[in-house]
Amino acid sequence: MKEIGAFEAKNRLGTLLDWVEQGEEVMITRHGKPVARLVPNQPGRDREKAGAAAQRIIERSKGITLGGLKIRDLVNEGRP
Repeated sequence: MKEIGAFEAKNRLGTLLDWVEQGEEVMITRHGKPVARLVPNQPGRDREKAGAAAQRIIERSKGITLGGLKIRDLVNEGRP
């Protein structure tokens, strides 16, 4: 990860964006203390992957029982 001071970052924003576009992370500091981090943009949530993951959870939970316990009792047990 590259590190750069806030004043220099302001003057070199285009360069910083080039670095980040190439996959580099950049820490921006003020008086030597980290204040911000520029990271490459990640694509948004993938609905298909999320749906597939939910379906796998549902499939794995089939046939699993609580052994006579009730959901309401379990919820209440966790409350102060």
